[in-house]
Amino acid sequence: MLQLTRPLAFFDLETTGLNISNDRIIEISVLKAMPDGSTQSLTQRLNPGIPIPAEVTKIHGITDADVADQPTFREFAPRLMKFMENCDFAGYNSGYFDLPMLAEELLRAGQDFDWSDVRMVDVQTIFHKNEPRDLKAAYRFYCNKDLQGAHSAEVDITATYEVLLGQLERYPELKRDVDFLHRYTIRNNQSVDLAGRIVRDAQGREVFSFGKYKGQAVAEVFARDKGYYQWMMEGDFPAYTKKIITRIRLNAFNAS
Repeated sequence: MLQLTRPLAFFDLETTGLNISNDRIIEISVLKAMPDGSTQSLTQRLNPGIPIPAEVTKIHGITDADVADQPTFREFAPRLMKFMENCDFAGYNSGYFDLPMLAEELLRAGQDFDWSDVRMVDVQTIFHKNEPRDLKAAYRFYCNKDLQGAHSAEVDITATYEVLLGQLERYPELKRDVDFLHRYTIRNNQSVDLAGRIVRDAQGREVFSFGKYKGQAVAEVFARDKGYYQWMMEGDFPAYTKKIITRIRLNAFNAS
């Protein structure tokens, strides 16, 4: 059993597409593993307010008609915030897309969730460090079962939880607490803004991971290129990224 000091929320999203700024969540499933070994789950389809492209429906099977009478994310957000309260997070490759997407939707809904103290366990990273494959193969390898109904958020996230438990049984070097698993699965360049536009370098500085200032400290760039901050604020960057660069800019200004 996982050794938890607070709940660990496994989550998965189905969306209208892969653009964090412009696409929307149409289904979310959260499986919350509790310190006492029990689990709680919350699954909800959502009306995105925009059409679901046909090519995306072919992947997850959710149509406009399926979500027409469902609540919007803004309507659902208070219930979700309550369910996720005081949780760490886990998922299958969720750090690349699901986590930034969830943060973006929460900000759009006026819910400023504090991610600063959140630890994230990426089950895919454990898998790829030991047995590189996809979720179906992971489920077969660790759970000795075939995954039925892949690309349903609830099926995928339940499988992810079972895979992590299987990994803990198979690899004795893995400790069963979230602190260890967070450190084990974290990337070399830790994302500061969830979307990976701002990362920490080996010295712990907050640096750009893209563009002409890639690898350079954000605060230093803003100090010498006065227009770069405004360009980012007016550009097609996630709202959470804009929140982070604003915090960095204000901290540098107050320190000067």
